Amino acid sequence: MCSIKGSAQSSDFLLLKKSSKTIRHYIAGQHIEFTSNTGAYHDALITGIKNDSIYLQEFLVQRLLTTYGGFIKDTVGSFRYIYYYKDILYFGKNENKSFNVSGSGGALLGGGTLLTLASGVVWLVDRDSFSPELMTASAGLAGLGFLMSGGRSKPITVGKKKYRLEYINMQTGK
Repeated sequence: MCSIKGSAQSSDFLLLKKSSKTIRHYIAGQHIEFTSNTGAYHDALITGIKNDSIYLQEFLVQRLLTTYGGFIKDTVGSFRYIYYYKDILYFGKNENKSFNVSGSGGALLGGGTLLTLASGVVWLVDRDSFSPELMTASAGLAGLGFLMSGGRSKPITVGKKKYRLEYINMQTGK
């Protein structure tokens, strides 16, 4: 008779909570995106969580030109970091990476403002060529762009609005 015994060492993890509700959990092997209290932004892979510290590996990926004129993405290097878990200032929101509403709003605001100013100059110089419809539409686009640029996703700041980060040590269970 043969028996197989498997065992695994439990890993520590981090919990992001709002009041008493768990929003996210972070374990080894998972992706994390945050800014530290020194202002350094990290978009990295968690390689381990031990002794109140989070071990990260960040990859440097660049676009390289091929011999056929196209581009490929290639990993140029990687960097390893260790952070005390309380040095995390805020987490970025990873869920909303599809369409940049605030960037499009900025483009509309800039273009609408430019067209409105150009229409104002035309009104001052040559009132026969002035188009009130163009000025109204361009002012409307600038207003819409202003409203869209204010709708950017804000990061989750640890310590504000009842957000807190908890370190769970699996050796002691606390």
